[in-house]
Amino acid sequence: MDRYFSSEFSLGILGGGQLGKMLLTETQKWDINTHVLDPSPDAPCKTGCNFFTQGDLMDYQTVIEFGKNLDVLTIEIEGVNLEALSDLETSGVKTYPRAETLRFIQDKGIQKSFYLKHNIPTAPFRLFESRDALIKAYEMGDLALPQVWKIARGGYDGKGVQILRSPEVLLNLPQAPCVIEQLIPFTHELAVIVARSPSGQEMSYPVVEMEFHPEANQVEYVICPARIEESLAQKAQEVALQVSRALKHEGLLAVELFATSTGDILVNEVAPRPHNSGHYSIEASYTNQFEQHLRAILDLPLGDTLSKAAGIMVNLVGAEGHTGPVYYENIEKILAIPGVTPHIYGKKETRPFRKMGHVTIIHRDMEQARSIAEQVKNNINVISKS
Repeated sequence: MDRYFSSEFSLGILGGGQLGKMLLTETQKWDINTHVLDPSPDAPCKTGCNFFTQGDLMDYQTVIEFGKNLDVLTIEIEGVNLEALSDLETSGVKTYPRAETLRFIQDKGIQKSFYLKHNIPTAPFRLFESRDALIKAYEMGDLALPQVWKIARGGYDGKGVQILRSPEVLLNLPQAPCVIEQLIPFTHELAVIVARSPSGQEMSYPVVEMEFHPEANQVEYVICPARIEESLAQKAQEVALQVSRALKHEGLLAVELFATSTGDILVNEVAPRPHNSGHYSIEASYTNQFEQHLRAILDLPLGDTLSKAAGIMVNLVGAEGHTGPVYYENIEKILAIPGVTPHIYGKKETRPFRKMGHVTIIHRDMEQARSIAEQVKNNINVISKS
């Protein structure tokens, strides 16, 4: 195990965004040699890694050339070339997650079918190859609205998800394969992060509760622990572990869930990497999610997942009507509040609803933490410079 630290060992990260940047904080802490591949010359990871390569994550040869001399390869975004990842695995590079796991996750239709095959509870769904096929089903009376539409591939941060309430909206959907889900009357949107290592260790973090922006369909607040009954929280953790085991996933897996009024837990989606729902852990947990991901993929002992205090995460997203060089208005006001820690991702250009950072609030009392989170949300503005 000591071969990772202050050595020639090399860890590669496919993707150079904010998740990679926060992972690099942990690799720097342990003096682990890192390589990052990202298409943007201004990627947030660029200044924190040992070696940066600009290139297309979906290009087979680019990914092969980047990864062929690395010891371990991980991701911070799912949109990577799976054929290259698979061939790197065959050549002896350890990849987390495996290409096979990513195949289930990159396509939401395959992901939903996987849940069905493995008896994992999820919302009833149907798959359609195109918008036209969906419209035909509606016109023939084979599909009743409302339903939830999800594009099969490429959706993220609320993009590619829409509630279909009237037939008119069907005409504006892209001509692409999609998943149509039954609209579930849920009481809470929850998430559980599970860590599993190659040697079989597994641990789960406390259940968190997510509050969403009504327009952008993005998470505004992540609340830990979730304000639910202990029996429901235990069920959510058990379902999350069931998903991780079925996928045979190694590393970190974020499992997004719905809690229904009848006490059921349904899997919504998963992400095989550190996740927005775990950012609170940087300040609030004994072992933050980025260190835990590193521990898991290097097969080191997993860390304590318990929280030191109640934690709430507020996303900092670009304000509507603002595009251009970013300016964090009133950040000094939130810095004056005890228990408040801002994280700025290093993206120089803002645009409406773009994730530019987050703020963590920790407090011994959950209600106080939630009140402070509201203060933070109402004070700081992510705008463009005038």
